[in-house]
Amino acid sequence: MGKSFRPGELNQLLLLAPSLHDWLPEGHLGRFLVDVVGALDLSAI
Repeated sequence: MGKSFRPGELNQLLLLAPSLHDWLPEGHLGRFLVDVVGALDLSAI
């Protein structure tokens, strides 16, 4: 199977995915949910 690459876009706003730690203040619900999901044992699925 050959490699496939995404085409480059000149008007792209972000080069990398944003980090929640950069965008959300301390104590935000989004930070809590990331921590909870990271602690879940998903090996059964």
